[in-house]
Amino acid sequence: MGRLAIIGVGLIGGSLARALKARGLVDEVVGNGRNEATLRQAVDLGVIDRYELDPAAAVAGADMVVVCVPMGAMRAVLDSLRPGLADDAVVTDVGSAKGSVVRDAESAFGEVPDYLVPGHPIAGTERSGVEASFAELYRQRRVILTPLPHTRADAVARVRAMWEAAGADVVEMEVEHHDEILAATSHLPHMLAFGLVDTLSRWEGAGEIFEFAAGGFRDFTRIASSDPVMWRDICIANRGALLNALKRYRDDLDGLIEMVERGDATSIESLFRDAKATRDRFVERLENREKGARA
Repeated sequence: MGRLAIIGVGLIGGSLARALKARGLVDEVVGNGRNEATLRQAVDLGVIDRYELDPAAAVAGADMVVVCVPMGAMRAVLDSLRPGLADDAVVTDVGSAKGSVVRDAESAFGEVPDYLVPGHPIAGTERSGVEASFAELYRQRRVILTPLPHTRADAVARVRAMWEAAGADVVEMEVEHHDEILAATSHLPHMLAFGLVDTLSRWEGAGEIFEFAAGGFRDFTRIASSDPVMWRDICIANRGALLNALKRYRDDLDGLIEMVERGDATSIESLFRDAKATRDRFVERLENREKGARA
C-alpha cells in the first residue's frame, strides 16, 4: 500500500506498522494519537514516518486506516477522522468487541460504510505502548474479520492481505458469534485474573500471600498486568456476552464449591481429569498449528 494511517500508535498498531515496514510493503506510515510525546517516540523508533494530531489530517490520502484506540474512544475517533478519508480508503479496527464497533460506526457515519471491515487480532502481551511493539507479534496468530453482508469484497480482501503480510492467519465470522467466543476465551479470563488479584490484595496478611506466591500464581495472573483502561472499555462494550460467560462460570464454581463441601473426591478428580484432557488437546492443536506454519 502507499500510505497507512495508524490511529492510536501503541503495541497493536505499532507492531502492525513494524511488520509491514520490515517487508517493504508500505511507502509511508502516518500516526495519530492524543499524546504527542508518544508520537514523537514512535517516529524516533522508526515505527511511523510522521504524525498528525488531527485524525482527519492523519488519514488524508491514506489507502488503509487502522483504528487502534480503546473501545470507549471508538465512536469519537471514527467521527473525527471521517472528513479526511479518501474516496478509495479502506478502514478497519482492532477492537475486541465487534458489536460495539458496528454500533459506533452507525452513530459516526449514519450507517456502517461498505469500506469498513471490523477486525480483531488475537494477539498481544501484558505490556502496552509503542515501545513494546515488535514486528513478529502477529506471526502464527489469528486475526478475525467480521464483515457485514454489505461490506465490499475488495475491502475485505485488502484487509486480509494486510494481516497475512504481517504473518497472521485470517478467519472470518459473524459479529455476534465473535463477541460470544471472545467473551468466553479472552474477556472472562481477564476478569478472573483482575478479580483474583484484587480479592487477594484485600485479604488480611496480603503482603505475606504475595510474598509466597509461586510461578503458578504468576502465570495465572499475568494478564492482570494488562492495560486497565482498555479492559474497562472491553468489559462495558461486550457486557452482554461477558455477563453470560460470567454467570455460567459462577454456576459451575458453585458446583465446585458444593463438591468441596461434600468432600466428594471422585467428582473433583473427574472434573480435574476432564479439564486437563481438554487443555492438553488445545495445547497439542496449537503446537501442531505452529509447527505447520514454521514448515
